[in-house]
Amino acid sequence: MAADFNWAVGGEAGDGIDSTGKIFAQALSRAGRHVFTSKDFASRIRGGYTAYKVRTSVDKVQSVVDRLDVLIALTPRTIEENLNELHEGSVIIYDGERTTMQDVEIPDGMIGIDVPLKRLAEEAGGAIMRNVVALGAACEVADFPIENLDSALEKRFKDKGQKLVDNNKEAARAGRSYVAEEFDHEFDYDLETTEEDYVLLNGDEAIGMGAIAAGCRFYAGYPITPATDVMTYLTGRIEQYGGHVVQAEDELSAINMALGAARGGARSMTATSGPGIDLMTETFGLIATSETPLVICNVMRSGPSTGMPTKQEQGDLNQMLYGGHGEVPRFVLAPTTIAECFWKTVEAFNLAEKYQIPVYITADLSMAVTEQTFTPDTFDMEKVEVDRGFVVDESTIDDHMSESGGFQPHEITEDGVSPRAFPGTADGAHMSTGLEHDEQGRRTEDTEMRVEQVDKRNRKVATAREREDFSPREFGDDDADTLVITWGSNEGALAEAVEFLDEEGISVRVISVPYIFPRPDLSADVEAAENVVVVECNEQGQFADLVEHDVLERVDRINKYNGVRFKADELAVEIKATLAAEVEA
Repeated sequence: MAADFNWAVGGEAGDGIDSTGKIFAQALSRAGRHVFTSKDFASRIRGGYTAYKVRTSVDKVQSVVDRLDVLIALTPRTIEENLNELHEGSVIIYDGERTTMQDVEIPDGMIGIDVPLKRLAEEAGGAIMRNVVALGAACEVADFPIENLDSALEKRFKDKGQKLVDNNKEAARAGRSYVAEEFDHEFDYDLETTEEDYVLLNGDEAIGMGAIAAGCRFYAGYPITPATDVMTYLTGRIEQYGGHVVQAEDELSAINMALGAARGGARSMTATSGPGIDLMTETFGLIATSETPLVICNVMRSGPSTGMPTKQEQGDLNQMLYGGHGEVPRFVLAPTTIAECFWKTVEAFNLAEKYQIPVYITADLSMAVTEQTFTPDTFDMEKVEVDRGFVVDESTIDDHMSESGGFQPHEITEDGVSPRAFPGTADGAHMSTGLEHDEQGRRTEDTEMRVEQVDKRNRKVATAREREDFSPREFGDDDADTLVITWGSNEGALAEAVEFLDEEGISVRVISVPYIFPRPDLSADVEAAENVVVVECNEQGQFADLVEHDVLERVDRINKYNGVRFKADELAVEIKATLAAEVEA
């Protein structure tokens, strides 16, 4: 029996693949099992192959692997696309009465379960429930209590009436009964349930939840894959805390609305993907020059141009570090887990206001759309701290007035951080402009003031390096000669890859970096290692370039840019091959 269970449903876009997968993932999590999901979907509303994969275990799972135990195949292509992950004994559930599936061939060594999904669904109340029939069949194959599926169906359909809920339950039982009665086979699966209580959410949702916890009260955005779920999560929720979500007409409007709200004193945010960041870049400079705290979420996808909007990549690192004309101070945070999406979003808001600077919080598509289980205390709201920075009120504002009696929102300070006064603060009226300005915000071309303002803005980064903890996270063998460095969503796959390598007697130390700028100094770590490998999802090795720039040493690179995330077993093989190549060299 496998240590974990890997399940997938695949078909054409528009076949309800995503909702079917979510229902099964929720059923597993409600049964006290850990869940890790993966999606493969086309950039269109209908047509094109799409799949939803679920890896589940009673133990924590942090990655996908090249293995499928049960596959619900709604099209022949589904089998073809997943053939390399199927193994001897894998179960393929399909509807042989469907025209396109009548001549389907089940690969040797695998078990085909022909279930009349559409017919059973129609008998239960409607053909639209055929995928639920397939879920019931999968419950029988996996020996998974269908009552847990009931719970997920109720959550999914309760707003549409009890009759629809009951019809779906009936459809699921029809699938389960059909397999039990028509197939005399002992399947090698038994999905254990526990009493554990888990939260199931994806990276976009975690970012949205972190924004609300951090006190964000205004969000403006334009729908774009794969960042849209941030706005979807906030809509209907942020209003409960006195906040507002605005769907703007484009990305230019979105960031300018967010800037306006931030100038008004609200914690404000926008979210987009690479093409949207392109459009927002001009306003990004105004944010930095006016010293307005703003959080910008960039959920990366494959580029350039339209690229592959529904595929994985980490190609926007240089864009976030260097985008914009002139020298623009900014922070770039890159959560390495879904849970960290929550906590780093909170931190992003604090950093933005403490240093009055634009802050990128960046995830990639794999992290954004992946759903994973967590214990509720992972997101302990009691531990959320809000720091609004250097804010003055009527009792302290007199200390920051000019000789002529005007408030100085761009006051030259030793640490680079000037005082903020929220609208309505007595004597705090002031202006800011995209033009270079003096301490009161009045435009100026005075050469000495220009130098002082540029130096002041850039001192914030040095100050942050002194005051903040930008440490990376480490795991694996501390004494290993091989050091693997990564960022973003690769951490989970690497954590499990280390376990695979350990079984083969290969020791690896991993450093996972959630801070791109400012970032930790890894010089001592690189110097102490015999082999250094940087893992990332882009072709040029953008983070590897940064490491080499910082430590003045060459590093090996493992790069993937075909639109698919790293898998744990794949990474183990890649690291092993890289080390072998080093020995041969």
